[in-house]
Amino acid sequence: MDKIQKYNTDVLTALLTKAGIRPSVQRMAILRLLAERLGHPTADEIYGALVDLYPTLSRTTVYNTLHLFSEKQIMRELETDGVKRYDLASLPPHAHFVCRCCGAVADIPLPAGLQAPGNVDFTVDSIELYYKGLCNKCKSSNSNL
Repeated sequence: MDKIQKYNTDVLTALLTKAGIRPSVQRMAILRLLAERLGHPTADEIYGALVDLYPTLSRTTVYNTLHLFSEKQIMRELETDGVKRYDLASLPPHAHFVCRCCGAVADIPLPAGLQAPGNVDFTVDSIELYYKGLCNKCKSSNSNL
């Protein structure tokens, strides 16, 4: 999926405004990075990618913004092997593949109609499905694994 074409500035601004979030320069930069970057970045990766462009950006601002975006269901927080990564919530439901060697994360489409089991005593509001293995790069460079 090409996230870059789908999300222009007007769409991102409307997304924040609809969620009741003031679209500050730093929030817009973080949201744009999430919309444009494939690979499910960590908070530190987001900070590192933006700090040269926005020298007043702090790690605290990044963490607080990601928490706010998660709370307002603009993005999803994924935890893979103790590492928190971020993904836009507006993407179609999908599973994730996590490489056990390099830690790369990739989207995998879910089969149509995947649902939580019926007749249970709880309400399911999300399904998290992870596949783990070796990505093609690690598989070819570690042929003995």
